[in-house]
Amino acid sequence: MIKKQMNIVVLAGGTSSERDVSIVSGTGVCRALRERGHRAVLIDVFFGTETVDWDNPFPEEYDVDAAVEQIHSYSQNLEAEMDSRREFFGPNVLKLCSAADVTFLALHGANGEDGRLQAAFDLFGIKYTGTGYLSSALAMDKTMTKQCLRAAGIPTPDGISLVKGKFDRIPLPEEFSMTYPVVVKPCCGGSSVGTSIVFSEPEYLDALKESFSLEPEAVIESYIGGREFSVAVIGDQAYPIIEIAPIHGFYDYNNKYSAGAVVETCPADLSDAKTKEMQELAVRGAEALGITGYCRFDFLMDRDGNLFALEANTLPGMTPTSLVPQEAAALGISYPRLCEILIEKSFE
Repeated sequence: MIKKQMNIVVLAGGTSSERDVSIVSGTGVCRALRERGHRAVLIDVFFGTETVDWDNPFPEEYDVDAAVEQIHSYSQNLEAEMDSRREFFGPNVLKLCSAADVTFLALHGANGEDGRLQAAFDLFGIKYTGTGYLSSALAMDKTMTKQCLRAAGIPTPDGISLVKGKFDRIPLPEEFSMTYPVVVKPCCGGSSVGTSIVFSEPEYLDALKESFSLEPEAVIESYIGGREFSVAVIGDQAYPIIEIAPIHGFYDYNNKYSAGAVVETCPADLSDAKTKEMQELAVRGAEALGITGYCRFDFLMDRDGNLFALEANTLPGMTPTSLVPQEAAALGISYPRLCEILIEKSFE
């Protein structure tokens, strides 16, 4: 159990394509931790803050709205700042995080969820939420995730990886014994940014072009038609399963973060046997990737009832429409209490 009152930095923002989602996650977490009596402050990991009262860096009274407004104001200068300086950590970020009892990572995507920040924090002796650097890196890389899951006997869709510039001509799915439709997505992206379901060669080539515009490696997977689910693993416990049914299209970035775009059912309408099977696969998947603390596993179930693990999210979203808070609510765990539990499990 964490102590009654903690000094906490909530890190959000950053430089990834999921920056905006991260700000929403961080805002919710900061408010929730303050509601539980902790002295939490919201900081943009990349832009930092120039104004810190070092006599009282974690004040009892704190304007979360003002902090959010300030972080949003940085976004318009993001590309220019990224081009002009090499340093990733903004002013006073490392000093504040070192002074805190713990840093709550509300970051998503590259340079936050991929192990780089975790490795740096380990070197600086900074305590943080979530799993360590190696498991973060493995889970972020969909190619490595597939290899780890297969080695552990966990079913995952058939797929291949293509690296930009490594071939004279783009190989087509049929050259790898794959038939349309297929799924094309960036190897290390998150929130389904750049993910496409394609039904023809022209769509496939366009999807690869989009994926390669985001990063140099793409994953092409067999499309699994059926139902989509997600299950959180907190510590070594699988939470209730949530089913995700988009009203239109598939569970892409817009559907994930638009209220009312998806029908989410928790607990999912599954048999006891299928529920147990999926939860056990999620726990085994976390073990296979070396994930500690917490994560969220995504699954597909085809029309014959076969389960396929897609990927693990080591810093799952904590927005009002995010899945893990809904799963916790099904257990009677409030959002503020969930934030504390994630800290507790990280300390364990």
